[in-house]
Amino acid sequence: MRKLTYFVATTVDGFIGAPDGDGDFFYTFLDPEFIDHLKAEYPETIASQGRQQLGVGDAPPKRFDAVLMGRATYEPGVKAGTTSPYGHMREQYVVSRSLTVTPDPEVELISGDLVARVRELKARDGLGIWLCGGADLAGQLVDEIDEFVVKTYPVFAGTGMPMSRAGFGVRRLELTGTKVLGGGQVITSYDVLR
Repeated sequence: MRKLTYFVATTVDGFIGAPDGDGDFFYTFLDPEFIDHLKAEYPETIASQGRQQLGVGDAPPKRFDAVLMGRATYEPGVKAGTTSPYGHMREQYVVSRSLTVTPDPEVELISGDLVARVRELKARDGLGIWLCGGADLAGQLVDEIDEFVVKTYPVFAGTGMPMSRAGFGVRRLELTGTKVLGGGQVITSYDVLR
């Protein structure tokens, strides 16, 4: 059974983007040590274009061979001309009620019963599924998430897009890993206790 992992960047106060969802301010914290860690441990989470620039274009996936993202996460790349941001992965899914035609044959749209579809994807053979974002999608899938990998950047935003719009509910987690990097980034991993 494949795991659904919410692998996400956040501020220390739990925001994954500005109030409008823009997360470009996180790029300030992509120092060489952090990038080297991503290249070594999570190379598949680097967009195809960036993989080539960073010299890991041919790196095999280590943890994920599928990516799942919401339309709002996917759309900025499309506007910039990137319709298949993770073409190096076996599967790319975009969840949307408004898109009716995929902009790229390598990207499959999910518009129906999201939970049922994710359960079907988890039942397939393969590596894990990366829940790329955003807050609404994480909220809809909170009970399907098996693991959280949270990249906390040394910045306080005060307000913005939260990690999830799941609503209040205590969900127990088990800390499975911590990595502290020199630029102040902390990567924590948690398994969901069921």
